[in-house]
Amino acid sequence: MSDLPNGWAKTCINDIAEVNPGRLSDIAADAQISFVPMPAVSDIDGEIVSPTIRPYGEVSKGYTQFRNGDVIFAKITPCMENGKIAVARALEGGVACGSTEFHIVRSLGDISPDFLWRYLRQKSFRNDAEASMTGAVGQRRVPANFLKEHSLALPPLPEQRRIVTKIDTFIGKSRRAHYHLDHIPSLVEKYKQAILAAAFRGDLTREWREGQGLPEPRSVLLGDVAEGFNYGSAAKSAKEGRVPVLRMGNIQGGKLDWTNLVFTDDAAEITKYGLKEGDVLFNRTNSPALVGKTALFSGAREAVYAGYLIKVRCKSELLPAFLTYCLNAPNGRAYSWEVKSDGVSQSNINAKKLAAFRFDLPTTEEQAEIVRRIEAALSWINRITVNATSARKLIDHLDQSLLAKAFKGELVPQDPTDEPASVLLDRISAERAAAPKAKRGRRKVD
Repeated sequence: MSDLPNGWAKTCINDIAEVNPGRLSDIAADAQISFVPMPAVSDIDGEIVSPTIRPYGEVSKGYTQFRNGDVIFAKITPCMENGKIAVARALEGGVACGSTEFHIVRSLGDISPDFLWRYLRQKSFRNDAEASMTGAVGQRRVPANFLKEHSLALPPLPEQRRIVTKIDTFIGKSRRAHYHLDHIPSLVEKYKQAILAAAFRGDLTREWREGQGLPEPRSVLLGDVAEGFNYGSAAKSAKEGRVPVLRMGNIQGGKLDWTNLVFTDDAAEITKYGLKEGDVLFNRTNSPALVGKTALFSGAREAVYAGYLIKVRCKSELLPAFLTYCLNAPNGRAYSWEVKSDGVSQSNINAKKLAAFRFDLPTTEEQAEIVRRIEAALSWINRITVNATSARKLIDHLDQSLLAKAFKGELVPQDPTDEPASVLLDRISAERAAAPKAKRGRRKVD
């Protein structure tokens, strides 16, 4: 007894579609057609998003040819795994040439191209296709025979259309959700900068300060409230060793990132450049947007610092965490942008310029309260970021679950009046057998 839904039939792609059907014919050399390189296919939506228009004669040789209604399937890694699979629609003149890294799947008879496209874009199908890949690392490709021989359960044509309509409805909703979730990181960054800006304008703790009877912040130069400014080690580091060497890439989002480390075993370097709890590390060189990023060393593990960083050690009247947030705040970043000296490909700030940074310094009590309020706000906003990331993963999982249900016949109801898929397959087979065979021969040169 078959476990297929009513009206469905087991088949393979080669029985319902042509895989790589070959060149198109009867196209004038000066005809304007679409040209679709691999970057023109979105790996997010699975759509052709930015084709160009070219004369057919310019692209007729050396490129894959296809037409409206064909499914183009990226066969090379990582494009296939990323989902660069699309239905060709609204092509100029109805035809296109494109990357040689596309397989073409052309529906035979009454098979919905959108049904085929949705089927091929399933993560489970792409996982199977990845396992079939052949070739060298970085140039691995899905063989055409994998597509031809892949078996699937085929519903009747009306049900194919109902399935596609239902999928499109759900996917449209998930796309809108993705769109909103994708905007959260930029909104989060704006909110973080707004918190820091308010903190170092004095707005965040003004009422608290007045309630405590504390004095107004005083304007200071960093050089007056820091014990010193020291450049890091220029010695060569290694991929393995005893003590990590922190570099500018280890400052991420105002924090130290302890991944992608290099190391040193040099005792003299460790003694000279060893960090102490409360040291502030300032990135003094890089692209203009990254100069000035700052992080606090908490003493969690032994470490030294590299030459593109400046170590700032604070006097007792300046809390290291307060300085770190101040340098990462809009006023600190604006100062870094203002005083940077541009080199050929990167900008630099020296210790003298860093020491000349002027900012408002409240009492240590207020500094501690500012740090507490900043970290409370950032903790809250970071939870939103984590939740948004989890929501995106959940949406992706739901999309794949939806497709799995669709192609098992569990998404839309079966209609007993639909022509069974077996009849459709018989008709395709008969039409294929009756079709005249394409003549092969040497192509005439004009």
